[in-house]
Amino acid sequence: MIPIKNRKKNLEATVDEMRNFGFVYIEKYAPSKQQLRTYLLKKYLKINIPNVTKKNITDLIDVVLEDLEKTKFINDKFYSTSKAKSLIKRGSSINKIRNYLFLKGVKDKYINETLSDIRENNEDQDFFSAIKICKKKRIGPARDENNRPLFMKKDLGILARSGFDFETSKRVIDIDKNEYLKIINLL
Repeated sequence: MIPIKNRKKNLEATVDEMRNFGFVYIEKYAPSKQQLRTYLLKKYLKINIPNVTKKNITDLIDVVLEDLEKTKFINDKFYSTSKAKSLIKRGSSINKIRNYLFLKGVKDKYINETLSDIRENNEDQDFFSAIKICKKKRIGPARDENNRPLFMKKDLGILARSGFDFETSKRVIDIDKNEYLKIINLL
């Protein structure tokens, strides 16, 4: 009987400890649910707790995550919205935002809601994000007029790697310098 009580005490202590680690991580990083799950799993697989298996640890992590979700410490919908807004400010394309949220473990339902909100608020978000990238990297319309034709392929490649489609990239690259400056002043 003594080992059973001891095991139960270890599991209860582990849950409290896990919850505290979760609070500290949430306070520092504001993660998605999947990021927190990964962090706790890595943390507890390193620690050797007697009489506790990997299955027990994953079950405990699920219990802690449900508790944190009920108390609204973790919210993937809020996470996807806030990350999308910060990525838009940096000039990320909608494709890049989608991939980023997918890699962070956010559910497709929340990703689609966030992206539809972005499209609803601004139909041509990719165009303005591409303009921000041009300003930041000094490519396309931000280049000297004499060098623009020489670097057109390179600029298109930079925009493509940033997640913009060919039509948007071509439209941004072909903008007149004066029109580009007007748009930059509006942003």
